[in-house]
Amino acid sequence: MSIKSDNRHLYLQVIDRLKQDIEEGVYKEKEKLPSEFDLAKQLGVSRATLREALRILEEENVIIRRHGVGTFVNAKPLFTSGIEQLNSVTDMILHAGMTPGTIFLSSVAIGPTEEDIRRFSCSADEEIAVIERVRTANGEPVVYCIDKIPVKITADTIFHEQESLLNNLEARANRRITYAITEIVPLGYHEKVSPILECDPETALLVLKQMHFDEADEPILYSVNYFRADKFSFHVLRKRL
Repeated sequence: MSIKSDNRHLYLQVIDRLKQDIEEGVYKEKEKLPSEFDLAKQLGVSRATLREALRILEEENVIIRRHGVGTFVNAKPLFTSGIEQLNSVTDMILHAGMTPGTIFLSSVAIGPTEEDIRRFSCSADEEIAVIERVRTANGEPVVYCIDKIPVKITADTIFHEQESLLNNLEARANRRITYAITEIVPLGYHEKVSPILECDPETALLVLKQMHFDEADEPILYSVNYFRADKFSFHVLRKRL
């Protein structure tokens, strides 16, 4: 099992070898890897080299290290999307061949915060609809969502009939969202959200904060979505100008 040396740094070769072993099923999802001592011996490298490779693999979410327990192969994300594509959670779940569902936690109309007034360019006496939901895939909770929409846009309609808010806004309010400005924030264990999504303490979250705009460049939906990082992955195509 020892790796063959080439011109690259040894830790890069270790990364490729472990990824290959995982891909070929030598180490299966959620399976515990051998100890650092045994794995370094099998690969014919020093423990320092192995640790550097494991550090990078952990950053790439290929493995997960649990303090005092060991190193495990991470489960592959079920859902993936280019971050430059404005796909709804519903569409992502459907694309993976699974059934989307929604658990509505609350839906209220409240006065706007200072941030809401700035985001929506609304007045202080306008109300904001706040919808709290959990999105499911085949019945399993995978995304926790908080959505804010000015009540004047929803026309007092509570969107319970359809899974996708984007589709509902177009069908019920005649407002088609065309783009969003997105901030991605990695997050560890969250005292409220992680239990709702049935996360292990080691499971990270990806938080997407998005301001959605319609065809007239009017801001109509602000959402904060907490994605299970072991279920979702996002990528972006970058071009050199």
